[in-house]
Amino acid sequence: MSRLFRRFEILLPTRFNDGNAVPQELIGETIIELRTKFGAVSSETQLIAGQWTHENRVYKDELVRIFVDVPDVPENRDYFLSFKETIKSRFNQIDIWMTTYPLDVI
Repeated sequence: MSRLFRRFEILLPTRFNDGNAVPQELIGETIIELRTKFGAVSSETQLIAGQWTHENRVYKDELVRIFVDVPDVPENRDYFLSFKETIKSRFNQIDIWMTTYPLDVI
């Protein structure tokens, strides 16, 4: 029997918008917070290079991806909508890229 889950992927910056390095503790704190809440979290060690424009300024990012697979229920979506605001503040970011998609776990 399959179970319907939803994956939430978050791209966390390794540098603040001003170019200074993000302390590893902030990334670790974020991972631990999600593991504590949901019992599991995964992350990738490769850096993801990104570029984006905001108010005519180009930002270049080095990012790490973390992801969590959770039951596909409205309460979990609500949690991640709130969590996005928390980590935007934590990482002092204009925005944090968070995506979600359904999973069929077999």
